[in-house]
Amino acid sequence: MNKSLIAVGGILLAGMTLGAQNVIPIGHDRECFFDYYLIDKGLSTAELRIHQPVRREAVIVHDAPWEGSGCCYHNLFFDDSYKGIDGKNEKGTYRLYYKGWQSPSAEPNAKPQYPIVACYAESADGIHWVKPNLGIVDFKGSKENNIVLSAGFNHTGDIDNFMVFRDDNPECPPEMRYKGNSSCHLNDAEGKRVKSLRLYYSADGIHFTEGDVITTRGAFDSLNVIFWDSRAKVYRGYIRGLHSTNNPRIKNPVRDIAYIESKDFKTWTDPKLLTFDDGEDIPLYTNNISPYFRAPQMYIGFPTRYIERCDWNGSFEELGGKEFRQNRMKLDQRYGLAITDCIFIVSHNGKDFHRFWNAFMRPEMENGLNWLYGDCYPTLGFVVTPNTVPGAPDELSMYANANHWSQLPAVLNRYTIRMDGFASLHAEEKEVIAATKVITYEGSDMFINFETSAMGYLYVTLIDAAGKRFASCETFGNTLDRKVVFDDPEAVKVNSGKPVTVEFRMRDADVYSMQFR
Repeated sequence: MNKSLIAVGGILLAGMTLGAQNVIPIGHDRECFFDYYLIDKGLSTAELRIHQPVRREAVIVHDAPWEGSGCCYHNLFFDDSYKGIDGKNEKGTYRLYYKGWQSPSAEPNAKPQYPIVACYAESADGIHWVKPNLGIVDFKGSKENNIVLSAGFNHTGDIDNFMVFRDDNPECPPEMRYKGNSSCHLNDAEGKRVKSLRLYYSADGIHFTEGDVITTRGAFDSLNVIFWDSRAKVYRGYIRGLHSTNNPRIKNPVRDIAYIESKDFKTWTDPKLLTFDDGEDIPLYTNNISPYFRAPQMYIGFPTRYIERCDWNGSFEELGGKEFRQNRMKLDQRYGLAITDCIFIVSHNGKDFHRFWNAFMRPEMENGLNWLYGDCYPTLGFVVTPNTVPGAPDELSMYANANHWSQLPAVLNRYTIRMDGFASLHAEEKEVIAATKVITYEGSDMFINFETSAMGYLYVTLIDAAGKRFASCETFGNTLDRKVVFDDPEAVKVNSGKPVTVEFRMRDADVYSMQFR
């Protein structure tokens, strides 16, 4: 081992024989700093920091007669093979599915309730959405609506949710190209109602046929996510589960997330609870887990935390919407005592997750209709949209609903965040170091998604197996894809395919991702 010590950023890094350590091959993959998977925590002083999205405009108002304040569980995907209901979306269409429902209420003159339905909307750009008249399902004597699924028409049981994905498995038959799932109840041999998760399939993403039961082992009263993982060649499913706890501050049973898997969409593994690295017992409601499209080797999720206070107290007295909250409690205590927010989780194997404790999305300023069970339910899926700042690069749009459990129509609001911007390696006024574990990459150039202040800076250094250091010039700015300029122009190329450590020395800066290509 090379015993020479190099003082950097207040810590000592030892040059060492890297080839003797476990090496993580990253090839050309974009690696996002959402967790410590690539980071050597023993050699690093940089902080891993979560970032929050910015609320923009409302994109959909759920004011149709078959909709209402209970509209939620939105999920979307981009379909480049579908040109839209009118055939005008030449580049493809964002397709959105959601639960149509009016929440129950004990308020005087409350709006009438109708059976839950599954609805559809679409958009060419993720900002302007239409709810097309599909002419499929009869609602109160008319088929002029955007309903795709309803009890008694193409669904034999009750509906609580409906999630759809395009199955890009090359062995998938065309008539099952679009697969959906919904919770329902079945009667067992003894006549008891059994919760189940059922398959629906379609050739066009609009006309669905009821299929087989996927599993009966779960709770399912949330958005249950299933997708084809093209890298692992398996179907992954993330379903609502339950477990017991001894924590006196949490009510039993505890809501959580379970994982199932299948190679053929017929035989599924037994559900197993996800594991989290923080060791805490936190009730999680939705999950919204999917491969991150810019780094599909990473699985990211946006679960809602379900926090139910045990008793009414002085804070509830002062919290906005007291009367509204008490009316909900006439139906069920938890409708007034439970509050939800949204967190960020990430995994590299789809089963073991890093979980940030700080919220990714908090309930907003009290307005009499929020700070309740149903806040911060994000939509599954992202849209790439133009930046709101002229000349700035594209950003990610995501969505979350508002007005839940009220007598007002639910609203779907758009939020934006920087590409790869969910979390970062972060430095404040004190210079810090972030050093990776030993990796190999393929490429002749290195690019980073980063930002600094005017006074902040960033230096990138490649350290080879012999301890030789290849340093960059001082780097500053704010961009999604900056080529790193090294003192030696051949630094990245000569180390391609060889074990190296990447070191970031930084002050008042954030590094979101890196990629070699």
